[in-house]
Amino acid sequence: MMHLRLIVPKALLTQVREVLDAALGVTHVVVLEGAAVRPEGTLVECDVARESADELVAALRELGLPHAGAIVLRDAGFTQSEAATRAMEQAPGEAADAVVWEAVSELTQEESTLSATYVAFLTVATMLAACGVMLDNAILIVGAMVVGPEFGPLAGLCVALVRRQRPEAWRSTVTLVLGFVVAIALTVLFSWVLEQRGLFSRTQFEGPRPQTSFIWQPDRMSLVVACLAGIAGMLSLTSAKSATLIGVAISVTTVPAAGNIALAATYSAYEQAWGSFQQLAINLAGIVVAGTCTLLAQRLLWSRVRGRELARLRG
Repeated sequence: MMHLRLIVPKALLTQVREVLDAALGVTHVVVLEGAAVRPEGTLVECDVARESADELVAALRELGLPHAGAIVLRDAGFTQSEAATRAMEQAPGEAADAVVWEAVSELTQEESTLSATYVAFLTVATMLAACGVMLDNAILIVGAMVVGPEFGPLAGLCVALVRRQRPEAWRSTVTLVLGFVVAIALTVLFSWVLEQRGLFSRTQFEGPRPQTSFIWQPDRMSLVVACLAGIAGMLSLTSAKSATLIGVAISVTTVPAAGNIALAATYSAYEQAWGSFQQLAINLAGIVVAGTCTLLAQRLLWSRVRGRELARLRG
């Protein structure tokens, strides 16, 4: 179940009540007239089955409620109620297959914003990757993958492409590109400082690195892994499976490739820089293509399942 909290101006209260009454999977409706003071209005709360949430929020948006009031949707958490059980039985489809597009869009919009925190995380991750490459340490490479926040704008780009939102797609692209440019530039400076301190050396960089040489030697499997990661990432995002998302972060070679680009630039190793750039581009492209296709498939599948279930319930 998901919990919906609304601030409803007096002029829209009747229409909002009608929408809630007509929606399948809605229960625990509470109406507190005049309880909201900023903005002023009636506080309406209810629980809604996940499979009905997206359609309900869309109907409330069509009334213009976000402009005159507010819509807040979140996971209801533990719920024990026969009324809730009946509501979930009434709602068409399975909760696990439902995509709450409004919630996904809001989440990806926040995660794909170019901020100081995003750049800091990406820079630290790239520096960790550079250390892992120089020391040929797979553990540091995995750590860098986990720290990297780049999946946020990648997911934002996928959602924007599916929903045909050009401003959001452009924002995600800018965040992704500028973030990596700044992170790589700062990691070049970081590598130079460590070399001056005797912690990095050309001998280390040019020596054998069996644990990390894959970073600058992309092959067809790089694309396969990136596509699988894109599919898993979108599924974890739409189903709110954060643990799965961490696994996705570990599986892709984006941040490690950026770290190796910085090291290669520091030592003028242009062959490695080009190979690392190819690895980065392949992973980014694979995630975006696979993630977008996954979202399109989910939307098509859910539309068919919901249509079939609605026809069954009405028949």
